[in-house]
Amino acid sequence: MEKLIVHGGNRLRGKVLISGSKNSSLPILAATLLTKDDCVIRQVPDLSDTNYMLQILRALGAEVERASGTVNVKAEKIIPDTPYDLVRKMRASICVMGPLTGRLRKAVVSMPGGCVIGDRPVDLHLKGLEYLGAKVQMDGGNIHIEAKKPLKGCTMNLLGKFGSTVLGTDNVLMAAVLTKGTTIIEGAAAEPEVEDLANFLIKMGAKIEGAGTTRIVVEGVKELHGAEHTVIPDRIEAGTFLVAGAIFGDGVMVKRVVPAHLKNVTDTLLASGYEVTSTKDSVTIMPGSGSPKGFHLTTRVYPGFPTDMQAQFCALACLIPGLSSIKETIFPQRFMHVSELKRMGANIELDGDTARITGVETLSGAPVMASDLRASAALVLAGLAAKGTTEIHRLYHIDRGYEHLDEKLSMLGAVTERVKE
Repeated sequence: MEKLIVHGGNRLRGKVLISGSKNSSLPILAATLLTKDDCVIRQVPDLSDTNYMLQILRALGAEVERASGTVNVKAEKIIPDTPYDLVRKMRASICVMGPLTGRLRKAVVSMPGGCVIGDRPVDLHLKGLEYLGAKVQMDGGNIHIEAKKPLKGCTMNLLGKFGSTVLGTDNVLMAAVLTKGTTIIEGAAAEPEVEDLANFLIKMGAKIEGAGTTRIVVEGVKELHGAEHTVIPDRIEAGTFLVAGAIFGDGVMVKRVVPAHLKNVTDTLLASGYEVTSTKDSVTIMPGSGSPKGFHLTTRVYPGFPTDMQAQFCALACLIPGLSSIKETIFPQRFMHVSELKRMGANIELDGDTARITGVETLSGAPVMASDLRASAALVLAGLAAKGTTEIHRLYHIDRGYEHLDEKLSMLGAVTERVKE
């Protein structure tokens, strides 16, 4: 176990190179199970989650090699059973379910683990696979999926109580590409990461239209071949560094980004009074001419404001004069960071799925506990501007989704220490 010590009060300035997207890398790596041929995936971030996924691929029988950010996978002979000891550590491991069902017509996957941010059921994943003709049974904490007959394309709707499902769309998409006939997914997730997966599948020979919209059409093919692909930049990492620049920066540029993927984040920062400029592959944030203003956000499925940026903007609102509010519609219980921010002096009131934040002049460093990936990032951001020293415990949450976060912050001028507990 490690902790991160953040010494507050050091202004940030400079450039930071954004890593490949975690939420694209995981399903794309899983998709390599759909072919016996070699696949090469570039810009895969060095994270505990991606490393767990590579271990799962090996356990399923694939040959996996990693050199820096490039991963080579050859899944010539694979088995349908995923190991519980690996799946329990990472929720996104559920995305091997689709490719195993598509290629082998059989999959045994343990119910996944991961962040504790509220109920995140897999019922929509299973519903989609059942639409294609698979039979699903639960036994002893495992999901057993089998199709005695070849899967058949159909029309389905994957819209759930809290909107569309990203990994559910991924799973159905990966099963459908090898399914006879036409599959139409209504209520599909439109996130850039789903579109990135679809682009990789198309390179493998899949026939897909509409990825990046809420209606995806898949024409099944007999088999897929190997392909090479470069993962898109991580929009959540980029957004986190932009918020760091807003909280305590004098000019922070994020490079290797797709500005269109950050529009909901940059629009909010602009409306709050920060100066934001973009080029083809970079975004820069500077302090505005006056004091920043409070904001009122509601998390939505893409292209709305991302739930994965909610905690970071909560940290930002703690230091903006006046009242801000954040309504969480995707994971209504995702406010584990609030009690820790209050330990640092934040003025936050929770009312069900809404946080009302009154800005304070300063925060004070304190020992805090990370509860999930994005909550831990919010605590680091608060520590940057706090007086004194902040200790963030359970650092493994950060390492699940941020590649060398402390090193990148240090390059911008932050003073941090990673030490053993």
